[in-house]
This record gives sequence, C-alpha cells and structure tokens, in this order.
Amino acid sequence: MAITADHIRDKLIKELAAVYVDVEDTSPNRCAASYKVLVVSSQFEGKPLLQRHRMVNTCLAEELKEIHAFEQKTLTPEQWEKQKSQ
Repeated sequence: MAITADHIRDKLIKELAAVYVDVEDTSPNRCAASYKVLVVSSQFEGKPLLQRHRMVNTCLAEELKEIHAFEQKTLTPEQWEKQKSQ
C-alpha cells in the first residue's frame, strides 16, 4: 500500500470528523517513511492527550505498520483557534 500525505489526511478527516488536518512528509527525501500531523477534531473534547493520540493511532493502525516515524499534535477546535490567534 502506498501511503501518501493525502491518504493520511483523508482518512483522519473521515474517521475522526477532523475539521483541519495538516500532514507533512518529514522523510529526508520525501519517501513516505516519516510524517508529522496536526489534527483538529471536536471528538478530542474532554479527552486527555494520550487518549487523543490513541484515537489517531487506531485510525491509522494499518498505515503505521509502514511508517518509521510519526509525530502528532491533536487539538480541539477551541484549542486550535486559541493557538492561531497567538
């Protein structure tokens, strides 16, 4: 399976009802081995960081088998708005 930033973005939007997703291929030569993602979803409301990360990891379980490094930041829409205004 070819993993692309678009594939990861689309899956997170669909499965986590994300209102914003930014996916960056951080592999040295953009070979899809390392990704950094920002996910904004109301499904994260009231959930601790570890639970949010588990939600993302569960959503991308198959993809993570092929990815060597995965960095994620998970925010609620309210947290995202606060961060953008800083």
